[in-house]
Amino acid sequence: MTKILIAGAGGAPSEGVINSLLKSKKHETIIGMGSEPTDLVLSHAQKKYYVPYANTPEYKNALLKILRTEKPDLIHFQNDLEIFHASLIREDIQAQGVKIFMPPHEVIDTCVHKYKTYLKFKAAGIKVPENIMINDESDLKKAFAQLRDADGKIWLRAASIGGGGKGAIPTNDYQMAKCWLDRFNGWGDFVAAQMLTSKTVTWLSIWYEGDLVVAQTRRRTGWIHGNRSVSGVTGVTKVGQTASDDTVNQIAIASVKAVSDKPHGIFGVDMAYDENGIPNPTEINISRFFTTILFFTQAGLNMPEIFKDLALYKEFPKLEKKINPLPDNLFWLRGMDTPPRLMTSEEIEKEVVVL
Repeated sequence: MTKILIAGAGGAPSEGVINSLLKSKKHETIIGMGSEPTDLVLSHAQKKYYVPYANTPEYKNALLKILRTEKPDLIHFQNDLEIFHASLIREDIQAQGVKIFMPPHEVIDTCVHKYKTYLKFKAAGIKVPENIMINDESDLKKAFAQLRDADGKIWLRAASIGGGGKGAIPTNDYQMAKCWLDRFNGWGDFVAAQMLTSKTVTWLSIWYEGDLVVAQTRRRTGWIHGNRSVSGVTGVTKVGQTASDDTVNQIAIASVKAVSDKPHGIFGVDMAYDENGIPNPTEINISRFFTTILFFTQAGLNMPEIFKDLALYKEFPKLEKKINPLPDNLFWLRGMDTPPRLMTSEEIEKEVVVL
């Protein structure tokens, strides 16, 4: 029986992948591992293993012990921290006969560090908001002098490994920005950037040895619990919407090729629109699917299945279109403690009574 080991099991990013893989026609055994027991027990994986956090000294031995015990055929990771640290020991993983489907480590290192990604985009001539690394107060003063929008605001965020808008805050107050950096030990780690609009789009893609296999665009309408976040960003999509746009496609492909000469694996290009309506790439979520990947699966595009078929069997999907094969304007509605729903705008309107 073919086995697939999914890290971060029980957490929303990994459960979307696990639930998609469980729909595969080949019926591989899905094993989960995770560092939060109370998350892990909620996973739909068929077997579950505890593993320490990836940035601890105990992680490597614990992972290798699981690999020797279960002998999985493929392993996949779903958060930046674990992707980065697992990538560092990829030779040890592969020595156990386990396949991985990841780009080279230098690509992962670039993409999990947002300022390094920004420099790659900039060098490639891609339109991006100006960024300044904040090493000291002179850099912060420079950011307020050069990057402020019409309201005097700049965007601060952590450049190091971490998702969900880690440390992000918009502010027009220098003293608040300074206190924020002090509070989060952000000097030398945070970047300041020009503000973009709240309109965002993500272009999720799978590549195989330099060739694009499939890509699908998803717009986002708000964040779950965004009103409880200082920045308004939580990393947890409230409403996803399928879309297609040639400009988004072109910028996303250019962004991927800016960080990798021969893309291989998963590249998710996050973009936010500027005031002129141009999507600016802000980061690449590397070697992982976004949290709402079950949206595409339920709509008819099972990207985790495509991913594992490529990794395990070198089987390529038969698609009418490589880019945006799903129809536009399908909606994925999400909330806390309620199952998500795949709907059209017409279906939403039929269920909602307006007096």
